[in-house]
Amino acid sequence: MLTAALLLLGAVLLSMGLAEQHVKRLPLSPATVYLLVGAGAGALVHRLALPALLRDAPTLAVVTELAVLVSLFTVGLRLHVPPTWTAWRVATTLASAGMLATIALATAAGMGLLGLGLAGALLLATILAPTDPVLASEVQIRHVGDRDAVRLSLTAEGGLNDGTALPVMMLALGLLGLHELGPFGARWLLVDLAWPIVGGVLVGWWFGRSLGNGLHALLRRGHALDWDELLYLGAIAASYGLARLTHSSAFLAVFAAGLGLFHVGRLGAGTRHTAPMTERLVAFGHRCERLIEVLMVLGVGFALASTALDLPTALFALLFVFVLRPLSVLLVIRRARMPVTQRRLVAWFGVRGVGSLFYLAFAAAHPIGPGLAATLASACLWTVALSIVAHGVSATPLMAWHQQRHGRRPR
Repeated sequence: MLTAALLLLGAVLLSMGLAEQHVKRLPLSPATVYLLVGAGAGALVHRLALPALLRDAPTLAVVTELAVLVSLFTVGLRLHVPPTWTAWRVATTLASAGMLATIALATAAGMGLLGLGLAGALLLATILAPTDPVLASEVQIRHVGDRDAVRLSLTAEGGLNDGTALPVMMLALGLLGLHELGPFGARWLLVDLAWPIVGGVLVGWWFGRSLGNGLHALLRRGHALDWDELLYLGAIAASYGLARLTHSSAFLAVFAAGLGLFHVGRLGAGTRHTAPMTERLVAFGHRCERLIEVLMVLGVGFALASTALDLPTALFALLFVFVLRPLSVLLVIRRARMPVTQRRLVAWFGVRGVGSLFYLAFAAAHPIGPGLAATLASACLWTVALSIVAHGVSATPLMAWHQQRHGRRPR
């Protein structure tokens, strides 16, 4: 089994590395190709991947969490947006009110279509709530200076909502009797909601700016600082450790550390000392993201082969991708905040991926029962697969049309 997996992974990596230019001409994203390859391999092996996934959920939770952390730090490095409410208004609305609207609609759909109880449906909705900072590469900002409103909003949303979804996950586990909520939910409000979000942002921002000050001083004195990989991984590990030490959100801490490291201002990415360092770190992070994309999507495709697709699950996936996400965005983002075409693009591109895989593994690591775990896994995997295909096929033509129409307008 291990030999076959290594051969498959090697063949995919080599094929995509050698034929990347040809793949880009296809009406498919690279993630769609990985998904199809993984599904084909799973169908040939004829092994029950889904029971193994649920059995090894704690290990998968660690692996997927690391994947999310790496991608969030890279997103933070690329996202040079001033720390003002005006600049972050759309993204924070999407990651808070927009995410809650998606969860509410998906909870109702899970109860109506899949026959889940309130707690189980809320758990499924929260698993699918975060948008993906890895698989959404086609609609993310393309470089540090990118100021496209659609790309900035989607990139910042993907950086924020991996952290803001966790309190709702803990609420759902509490309703299942698997997490302590406290009297009238007081413990949940303080320990799971308020402090993790606020503390994660503060801890990550402070650490990122402090590290940025130190690096900037060294660069001005002529230090080469050639060990980009050590700086990148060390910053992630340190911010993650500080988040655990302070019991705050690790996702938000790592994202905020990336934001604060070489942020616009006195240590801005445009200064002659920090610009090359920022570009090198972002380039390394982009390479890490591509490896994460290959591994995660191959795994999704492989697991799909042993996951039954019944009519309620198919309807739920279609409803979530084509209706619930767009509707939630249109409900919370008013026309005055974004032009109509940009608002519609943001509503459509709610890519699901690695963040949902982490939350699925995190939930399955708790004793939720095999029946509920199988239902959650089936609905999550098929929804993620549909999102990969639908958004992957539409990303290049829609973003090219958007760039042609709005590319030279001031933002």
